[in-house]
Amino acid sequence: MNIEEIRADFPILSTTVYGKPLIYFDNGATTQKPKCVVDEIEKIYYTTNANVHRGVHHLSQQATDMAEEARVVVQQFINAKHSREIIFTKGTTESINLVAHSFCQQFCSAGDEIIISAMEHHANIVSWQLQEKIRGIKLKIVPINEKGELIIDEFRNLISAKTRLVSITHVSNVLGTINPIEEIIAIAHKHEIPVLIDAAQSVQHIALDVQKLDCDFLVFSGHKLYGPNGVGVLYGKEKWLNQMPPYQGGGEMISQVSFKGTTFNELPFKFEAGTPNYPDVIAQAVAIKYIKNIGLDSIKVYEDQLLEYCTEKLAKIEGVRIFGTSEKKSSVISFLVGNIHHYDMGMLLDKMGIAVRTGHHCAQPLMEELGIEGTVRVSFAFYNTKEEIDRFIDALKRVISMF
Repeated sequence: MNIEEIRADFPILSTTVYGKPLIYFDNGATTQKPKCVVDEIEKIYYTTNANVHRGVHHLSQQATDMAEEARVVVQQFINAKHSREIIFTKGTTESINLVAHSFCQQFCSAGDEIIISAMEHHANIVSWQLQEKIRGIKLKIVPINEKGELIIDEFRNLISAKTRLVSITHVSNVLGTINPIEEIIAIAHKHEIPVLIDAAQSVQHIALDVQKLDCDFLVFSGHKLYGPNGVGVLYGKEKWLNQMPPYQGGGEMISQVSFKGTTFNELPFKFEAGTPNYPDVIAQAVAIKYIKNIGLDSIKVYEDQLLEYCTEKLAKIEGVRIFGTSEKKSSVISFLVGNIHHYDMGMLLDKMGIAVRTGHHCAQPLMEELGIEGTVRVSFAFYNTKEEIDRFIDALKRVISMF
């Protein structure tokens, strides 16, 4: 990869913060957008703006074709069997809420169990807790070890005759741990239990093949995949989606409406009520094509190099504690230094032009498990460099010297 050419595709990387060149290490929260994605959004609004699936006029037909072509791009990106198994949502959070609501309505009764893990994002906790209150289901939690890895034997022990679904993150947004989802899926399927994979922190780093994984659901957000905000994806096996009731009611998701009753549309439209965010869906396809052109395998190799380089540099600094030390990690490092509060650290690094994340990272139960309130988190993308890491390490040492 030619990093300088890639960086030129992201104009924001050449900006300054407080007079310092921007170093953007908050990619786990959201990624920057290549110029081709932003240009596509502008082009759509100026040349092809019309509501999709509903009009007979030229612009509507053109926009519809582009939106459905985008669905095929996503299907091919994760190797889904059918494009109708791709549901567009607002993001990972809505995708999980959709499954939690519709799956539990169809398949769960009071006392039934859903298995999640101790390292989940709030989106994969609260969505199921809402169903606890509505339907009386019960959450069971897979614990982690001192390295921040799931204890698979404990997962096996949690499975019971009442287990209805397993919902697990692929990559922890705090620890960076890459969970053994192939093994988790295989174990669950031996008991005929479906599995949802939260790929919000993995789809931009690791090539995914949903047919090979054999997962039943997979969710991710476009804005973490170099695309626009407000776009998400729910992949679901057709057999499950066909049985699940709609999540929302309105236009597009219907077949026939009368005051006597309503019949619902076919997949994927059954789960896409209302006017879809078609401009950003189309732009997301452009982002995916951009990533595929670079190559996810090349991206992973390069980002792993950044992760190793930064981890080694951090480990040499006295007082640094890194949370998440699994041998299988993605490009996330969460750490603390001595008694320096993570918020103070983040504020001071920001004054030096370095954007990091601080706080509990929407994973408060994990923070409680670790015995801390929050961390400083650096998360890398393929447009970051070792030179930026060197500047970050120098800035970190300067901050430490202030305390």
